[in-house]
Amino acid sequence: MLDHVFSDAIGALRDAFSNAFLERQAFDEHFQSDVLLGDLVWETSYGLPGEGRPPRVVAHITLTWPSWSQAIYRAWYTDEIFHEAPEIEMEIVFRVQRLTTQPDASMVENIAPIKSPQVGKEKLSREGITVEINQPTPTDKHAAQHLDYAIEVTYQGSYELAEETLQDGTSKLLDENFSSLGSWIATTLVQLGDLKLVFFPADEI
Repeated sequence: MLDHVFSDAIGALRDAFSNAFLERQAFDEHFQSDVLLGDLVWETSYGLPGEGRPPRVVAHITLTWPSWSQAIYRAWYTDEIFHEAPEIEMEIVFRVQRLTTQPDASMVENIAPIKSPQVGKEKLSREGITVEINQPTPTDKHAAQHLDYAIEVTYQGSYELAEETLQDGTSKLLDENFSSLGSWIATTLVQLGDLKLVFFPADEI
Protein backbone atom coordinates (compact mmCIF):
# COMPACT_ATOMS: atom_id res chain seq x y z
CA MET A 1 0.00 0.00 0.00
CA LEU A 2 1.14 3.59 -0.58
CA ASP A 3 3.07 5.45 2.10
CA HIS A 4 0.15 7.48 3.40
CA VAL A 5 -1.25 8.33 6.82
CA PHE A 6 -4.47 6.45 5.97
CA SER A 7 -2.48 3.27 5.28
CA ASP A 8 -0.63 3.87 8.57
CA ALA A 9 -4.00 3.96 10.36
CA ILE A 10 -5.11 0.72 8.66
CA GLY A 11 -1.86 -0.96 9.68
CA ALA A 12 -2.21 0.22 13.28
CA LEU A 13 -5.77 -1.08 13.46
CA ARG A 14 -4.77 -4.45 12.01
CA ASP A 15 -2.00 -4.71 14.62
CA ALA A 16 -4.50 -3.87 17.38
CA PHE A 17 -6.86 -6.65 16.25
CA SER A 18 -4.01 -9.12 15.96
CA ASN A 19 -2.79 -8.26 19.47
CA ALA A 20 -6.36 -8.77 20.74
CA PHE A 21 -6.36 -12.30 19.18
CA LEU A 22 -9.23 -11.54 16.82
CA GLU A 23 -9.66 -13.48 13.57
CA ARG A 24 -9.87 -11.55 10.31
CA GLN A 25 -12.70 -12.49 7.96
CA ALA A 26 -10.54 -12.32 4.83
CA PHE A 27 -13.37 -12.42 2.29
CA ASP A 28 -15.08 -9.45 3.95
CA GLU A 29 -12.20 -6.99 3.46
CA HIS A 30 -12.39 -4.28 0.80
CA PHE A 31 -10.46 -1.16 -0.13
CA GLN A 32 -12.26 1.11 -2.55
CA SER A 33 -12.49 4.65 -3.86
CA ASP A 34 -15.66 6.68 -4.33
CA VAL A 35 -15.33 7.87 -7.93
CA LEU A 36 -17.81 10.73 -7.49
CA LEU A 37 -16.72 12.08 -4.10
CA GLY A 38 -13.09 11.04 -4.03
CA ASP A 39 -13.31 9.36 -0.61
CA LEU A 40 -11.22 6.28 0.20
CA VAL A 41 -13.02 3.54 2.14
CA TRP A 42 -11.53 0.51 3.88
CA GLU A 43 -13.90 -2.15 5.18
CA THR A 44 -12.95 -5.19 7.21
CA SER A 45 -14.51 -7.71 9.58
CA TYR A 46 -13.13 -9.51 12.62
CA GLY A 47 -14.55 -12.25 14.82
CA LEU A 48 -13.54 -14.57 17.62
CA PRO A 49 -11.19 -17.43 16.69
CA GLY A 50 -12.59 -20.80 15.61
CA GLU A 51 -16.22 -19.77 15.07
CA GLY A 52 -16.49 -20.93 11.47
CA ARG A 53 -18.25 -19.05 8.69
CA PRO A 54 -20.34 -17.17 9.26
CA PRO A 55 -19.19 -16.52 12.85
CA ARG A 56 -21.79 -16.16 15.62
CA VAL A 57 -20.47 -12.69 16.54
CA VAL A 58 -18.53 -10.36 14.30
CA ALA A 59 -17.45 -6.71 14.17
CA HIS A 60 -17.64 -4.88 10.84
CA ILE A 61 -15.25 -1.91 10.77
CA THR A 62 -15.29 0.87 8.17
CA LEU A 63 -12.68 3.62 7.93
CA THR A 64 -13.31 6.48 5.51
CA TRP A 65 -10.68 8.96 4.37
CA PRO A 66 -12.82 11.84 3.04
CA SER A 67 -11.66 14.07 0.19
CA TRP A 68 -11.55 17.11 2.49
CA SER A 69 -9.09 15.30 4.77
CA GLN A 70 -6.96 14.50 1.71
CA ALA A 71 -6.96 18.20 0.76
CA ILE A 72 -5.78 19.16 4.27
CA TYR A 73 -3.15 16.41 4.25
CA ARG A 74 -1.86 17.48 0.82
CA ALA A 75 -1.62 21.11 1.94
CA TRP A 76 0.38 20.04 5.00
CA TYR A 77 2.56 17.74 2.89
CA THR A 78 3.48 20.50 0.41
CA ASP A 79 3.62 23.51 2.77
CA GLU A 80 4.62 21.68 6.00
CA ILE A 81 2.28 23.98 7.93
CA PHE A 82 -0.36 22.36 10.13
CA HIS A 83 -3.46 24.50 9.54
CA GLU A 84 -6.15 21.98 10.51
CA ALA A 85 -6.33 18.34 11.63
CA PRO A 86 -7.58 15.84 9.04
CA GLU A 87 -9.98 13.18 10.29
CA ILE A 88 -10.75 9.54 9.59
CA GLU A 89 -14.46 8.75 9.79
CA MET A 90 -15.17 5.50 11.62
CA GLU A 91 -18.09 3.09 11.84
CA ILE A 92 -18.14 -0.10 13.91
CA VAL A 93 -21.05 -2.54 13.71
CA PHE A 94 -21.25 -5.39 16.22
CA ARG A 95 -23.37 -8.21 14.82
CA VAL A 96 -24.78 -11.32 16.52
CA GLN A 97 -26.10 -13.69 13.84
CA ARG A 98 -27.23 -17.26 13.09
CA LEU A 99 -29.89 -16.89 15.81
CA THR A 100 -32.76 -19.38 15.91
CA THR A 101 -35.19 -17.03 17.69
CA GLN A 102 -35.83 -13.29 17.58
CA PRO A 103 -33.64 -11.53 20.17
CA ASP A 104 -34.71 -8.77 22.54
CA ALA A 105 -32.76 -5.56 21.87
CA SER A 106 -32.53 -4.89 25.59
CA MET A 107 -30.21 -7.90 25.94
CA VAL A 108 -27.30 -5.97 24.44
CA GLU A 109 -27.86 -2.55 26.02
CA ASN A 110 -25.67 -3.28 29.06
CA ILE A 111 -22.94 -4.71 26.84
CA ALA A 112 -23.02 -1.85 24.33
CA PRO A 113 -22.69 1.52 26.14
CA ILE A 114 -23.83 4.81 24.63
CA LYS A 115 -20.19 5.84 24.09
CA SER A 116 -17.11 3.82 23.18
CA PRO A 117 -13.86 4.14 25.10
CA GLN A 118 -11.68 7.13 24.18
CA VAL A 119 -10.19 6.91 20.68
CA GLY A 120 -7.75 9.78 20.47
CA LYS A 121 -9.64 12.94 21.45
CA GLU A 122 -13.12 11.59 20.78
CA LYS A 123 -15.46 8.69 21.55
CA LEU A 124 -17.67 6.85 19.09
CA SER A 125 -21.41 7.20 19.69
CA ARG A 126 -23.92 4.37 19.62
CA GLU A 127 -26.33 5.15 16.80
CA GLY A 128 -28.85 2.37 17.29
CA ILE A 129 -29.69 -1.28 17.84
CA THR A 130 -31.27 -3.17 14.94
CA VAL A 131 -33.01 -6.56 14.95
CA GLU A 132 -32.97 -8.39 11.61
CA ILE A 133 -35.29 -11.16 10.39
CA ASN A 134 -34.14 -13.21 7.40
CA GLN A 135 -35.94 -15.92 5.45
CA PRO A 136 -33.36 -17.58 3.18
CA THR A 137 -34.52 -18.91 -0.16
CA PRO A 138 -34.24 -22.73 0.01
CA THR A 139 -31.86 -24.34 -2.47
CA ASP A 140 -34.01 -27.49 -2.49
CA LYS A 141 -37.79 -27.22 -2.94
CA HIS A 142 -38.23 -30.09 -0.48
CA ALA A 143 -36.04 -28.47 2.17
CA ALA A 144 -37.76 -27.09 5.24
CA GLN A 145 -37.83 -23.31 5.43
CA HIS A 146 -36.63 -21.56 8.55
CA LEU A 147 -36.16 -17.99 9.69
CA ASP A 148 -32.89 -16.83 11.14
CA TYR A 149 -32.31 -13.67 13.12
CA ALA A 150 -29.54 -11.22 13.87
CA ILE A 151 -29.01 -8.15 16.01
CA GLU A 152 -26.64 -5.27 15.27
CA VAL A 153 -25.25 -2.38 17.31
CA THR A 154 -23.79 0.51 15.32
CA TYR A 155 -21.22 3.06 16.50
CA GLN A 156 -20.07 6.09 14.51
CA GLY A 157 -17.57 8.85 15.02
CA SER A 158 -14.26 10.21 13.80
CA TYR A 159 -10.59 10.06 14.68
CA GLU A 160 -8.70 13.35 14.55
CA LEU A 161 -5.10 12.96 13.38
CA ALA A 162 -2.43 14.82 15.34
CA GLU A 163 0.41 16.42 13.37
CA GLU A 164 2.96 13.95 14.72
CA THR A 165 1.08 11.08 13.05
CA LEU A 166 1.43 12.78 9.65
CA GLN A 167 5.18 13.33 9.73
CA ASP A 168 7.19 10.20 9.04
CA GLY A 169 5.26 7.12 10.14
CA THR A 170 7.42 6.56 13.23
CA SER A 171 4.94 7.97 15.75
CA LYS A 172 3.41 5.40 18.10
CA LEU A 173 0.31 7.51 18.72
CA LEU A 174 -1.85 5.62 16.21
CA ASP A 175 -0.80 2.31 17.78
CA GLU A 176 -1.62 3.58 21.28
CA ASN A 177 -5.03 4.97 20.33
CA PHE A 178 -6.13 1.97 18.26
CA SER A 179 -4.83 -0.53 20.82
CA SER A 180 -7.61 0.46 23.22
CA LEU A 181 -10.11 0.20 20.36
CA GLY A 182 -8.97 -3.35 19.57
CA SER A 183 -9.27 -4.39 23.23
CA TRP A 184 -12.78 -2.93 23.48
CA ILE A 185 -13.97 -4.67 20.31
CA ALA A 186 -12.56 -8.02 21.48
CA THR A 187 -14.15 -7.68 24.93
CA THR A 188 -17.52 -6.71 23.44
CA LEU A 189 -17.49 -9.69 21.04
CA VAL A 190 -16.73 -12.07 23.92
CA GLN A 191 -19.60 -10.62 25.99
CA LEU A 192 -22.01 -10.86 23.05
CA GLY A 193 -20.92 -14.45 22.42
CA ASP A 194 -21.64 -15.30 26.08
CA LEU A 195 -25.30 -14.25 25.85
CA LYS A 196 -27.76 -17.07 26.49
CA LEU A 197 -28.87 -17.39 22.88
CA VAL A 198 -29.39 -20.38 20.58
CA PHE A 199 -27.52 -20.42 17.27
CA PHE A 200 -27.79 -22.35 14.06
CA PRO A 201 -24.61 -24.30 13.25
CA ALA A 202 -21.99 -22.65 11.06
CA ASP A 203 -21.87 -23.51 7.36
CA GLU A 204 -18.09 -23.99 7.59
CA ILE A 205 -16.04 -24.97 10.64
